[in-house]
Amino acid sequence: MAVAHPAWHALPAAEAASRLGVPPAVGLSTAEASLRAARHGPNALPEPRSRSRVAIFLAQVRSPLIYLLLVAAAVAAAMDETTDAVVIVAVVLLNAAVGAFQEGRAERSLAALRRLVVVRTRVRRDGAERELDARELVPGDVLVLSTGDRVGADARLLEAEGLRAAEAALTGESQPVDKDPAPLPETTDLAERRNMAYAGTHVTAGRGTALVVATGLGTELGRIAALTAAAEEPPTPLARRIDRFSRFLLVVAAVLLAVVVGGGLLRGVALGDIVLVGISQVVSLVPEGLPVALTIALAVGVRRMSLRGAIVRRLSAVETLGSVTTICTDKTGTLTRNEMTVVEVRRPGAATVAVEGRGYAPEGRFVVDGAPTDPLADADLRALLEAFALCNDAVLSRDPDDPARWHAVGDPTEAALVTLAEKAGLDVAALRRARPRTAEVAFDSTTRRMATAHAGDGGPCVVVKGAPDAVLALCGALRRDGRDAPLDDAAARDVLAAVDAMAARALRVLAVARVADATLAGGVAPLRGRGVLLGLVGQIDPPRAEVAAAVAECRTARVRPVMVTGDQLATGVAVAREIGLVDGHATARTGADLDAAGPAGLAAETARVGVWARVRPEQKLRIVEALQARGEVVAMTGDGVNDAPALARADVGVAMGLSGTEAAREASKVVVTDDNFATIVAAVREGRIVGRNLRKAILLQLSTSVAEVLILLGALFLGFPVPFTAAQILWNNVVTETVITVNLVLEPAEGDEMRTAPPPVDEPLLPGFSLLRAALMALVIAGSVLGFYAWHLSRDLPFAQTQTATFTVLAVCEWANVLNVRSARRSGLDRSIFLNPWLVGGLVVANLLQAAVVFVPALNAVFRTTPIPWGEVVAIGLAGSVVLWVEEARKAGARWRDRRAATGGAT
Repeated sequence: MAVAHPAWHALPAAEAASRLGVPPAVGLSTAEASLRAARHGPNALPEPRSRSRVAIFLAQVRSPLIYLLLVAAAVAAAMDETTDAVVIVAVVLLNAAVGAFQEGRAERSLAALRRLVVVRTRVRRDGAERELDARELVPGDVLVLSTGDRVGADARLLEAEGLRAAEAALTGESQPVDKDPAPLPETTDLAERRNMAYAGTHVTAGRGTALVVATGLGTELGRIAALTAAAEEPPTPLARRIDRFSRFLLVVAAVLLAVVVGGGLLRGVALGDIVLVGISQVVSLVPEGLPVALTIALAVGVRRMSLRGAIVRRLSAVETLGSVTTICTDKTGTLTRNEMTVVEVRRPGAATVAVEGRGYAPEGRFVVDGAPTDPLADADLRALLEAFALCNDAVLSRDPDDPARWHAVGDPTEAALVTLAEKAGLDVAALRRARPRTAEVAFDSTTRRMATAHAGDGGPCVVVKGAPDAVLALCGALRRDGRDAPLDDAAARDVLAAVDAMAARALRVLAVARVADATLAGGVAPLRGRGVLLGLVGQIDPPRAEVAAAVAECRTARVRPVMVTGDQLATGVAVAREIGLVDGHATARTGADLDAAGPAGLAAETARVGVWARVRPEQKLRIVEALQARGEVVAMTGDGVNDAPALARADVGVAMGLSGTEAAREASKVVVTDDNFATIVAAVREGRIVGRNLRKAILLQLSTSVAEVLILLGALFLGFPVPFTAAQILWNNVVTETVITVNLVLEPAEGDEMRTAPPPVDEPLLPGFSLLRAALMALVIAGSVLGFYAWHLSRDLPFAQTQTATFTVLAVCEWANVLNVRSARRSGLDRSIFLNPWLVGGLVVANLLQAAVVFVPALNAVFRTTPIPWGEVVAIGLAGSVVLWVEEARKAGARWRDRRAATGGAT
């Protein structure tokens, strides 16, 4: 925690040290450090509390639909229907076990991704440097920083020599930040505090010392952790729909009970008897197989997404992804590669050279006017490439586990320059050996340039690279057509115009110059006017290759992508335009604009802003909440610590698995293992497939349950004997329905999932049209079964045979109905059914099981069935298939109307 809460960046370094009671040259004493450790505790954030297996299991039964099933089980037990009660409870337990297994496996997969790295840091204590575990840091410790170090706590810089830090994980800034100990205004934004080093960032260049001012929860990292913990997780669209569906069932059950009791009393049935009949009808209305179907559908989605590189930590997130209307995406590392890349080279008097390839892989062509060129055949271009490779400390290396991946050690800007040289075919290591460095002046944020002196063939020389105006100030000539030409005012204006043109496209522009027969013995100042400008390069953190297509697919699917980044506005807009996220008229805003907007203004802004830049963590949270207040279902993608609060608050938080921080992964519901934005879009597609299959399963279960109730009610009011035994109804609900429903949720994509809008947030599990279909199918099934039953009763056949045949007709109706619900428009009899072999197999198994119940003597005794003559099979098939032909006729009419509408009414 922090000792106090002053604006440390606004204090002079000496005053900061005085307030913390530490002499910077000596550091804390061991005794004082121990006292402060006891006072402030370890420098660590609270470990995320892992859920126990019991907690994961219990979470699966927290659903109104499950509560309804448990009530039904209790009622069944009270009526001495022990078998029904046991089966319902078994279904609930099976559903919970499947869900717990899937979520537990996701947690184990996530644990395998965690980088269990202990951060070590160098500090000055008792006047000497020593290395410590970062957990042991206390306020007042003096950190000793150098290239490659990870910063262990928030610290106020004391000294900095060419110090640069990568802060993308915290602020979203894609480029390393130059550090300077000078005090800053108190109102300086976090991303602009050049005199601070923050926990979780790392040093990319230079060296320095810094005074620890905050540890643990007192750091910016800790503040974000607190925001994450406080972020309230919204109920998922699926949970809200199930809640409404359960309330709907309760209303229907109450009406049903009233109708049965009222009708029974009118027919003179005793009150006690008719109440028991009514309660049994209510229990029959509850679709026992639905929770299992829901869980298996989500589990199938989890499996499919895992094959695409997405680990789903919460089952409900699968369906929620399919309902997403807005994706708020971070830029750095999510839309872009987080690898600086040189894309353009400009030299005085020469054509612009475009450089292909992305990231640190030294692969890509050099192109002039659309035609490839050999960069090493051009002496001037070769001189530029060699200069950038020499005035450079970065090194490239292949990933030993994946030779196709390249890594950079050092500053990302310098790594891009080394990549440029190696793309051209230069052997950078050999070049550095042939031209060894003899001296250097490190990059400084004041001079904005770096200089190195070299020996070797050609004599001593100095190479200078940096900001174009800083390099131009040292130059008296420029390299043009193989000769040194004077750098007059007109030539300087041309160079600066080229710089402006490149900067307007959000390129980071660097210049390089060479001074022959020179050393750095007297520093850089004596070289003024002697430098020869070799040229300029433009760098950018490029978009991922697949992102543009993924953004286009989002738009087709009516999903709005919004960039929310901590980076510069111009950079964010340039990337957004390149990938098609915004057009030329897009609205872009900054975090300052967000602060200036009130709640109403922010709600209006979020509806039209395509890029939010220079955004702080709490502002990302406000953007997500403003979108949700508008009724949007929001997915937030990100990889940095600064993304964690918004990831936790979003309907679906999606973290990057490779480059993502642990904080981001813990706050998310989905982790993308390949850091590929396109995987998010693929996950949305899978979510829509799952959502559609869920609605098919619910349509099947609801229409069947209502049909059973209508059959039993019809028999009651017509004065018929009860057409089914309790065991037969249980068999139908638990075995026949489950076998086909479980396989129905394995239906493949229909192909138009990403060409339609996501379902509205307030849309029920079954929207109006689907409810009408359910009602039609339930009425047809009930009419077919009751009609068949009445016909059989009129033939004076043995009642057991009539009951068995009627029971089988109901089963055939369900088999036909599963073909109906596969599509609202497409015929259930087309060849697409063979794309789901599981459903075909389920129908075969259902037929075999029904045959066993009818013809196996041991099962006849249990279910009170009897073998039926084979001559009855045709009549049973005809009666059971009526619902199929009625729905096929409706679909044919719908397709005819669609064709008529498409042709403008022509027939």
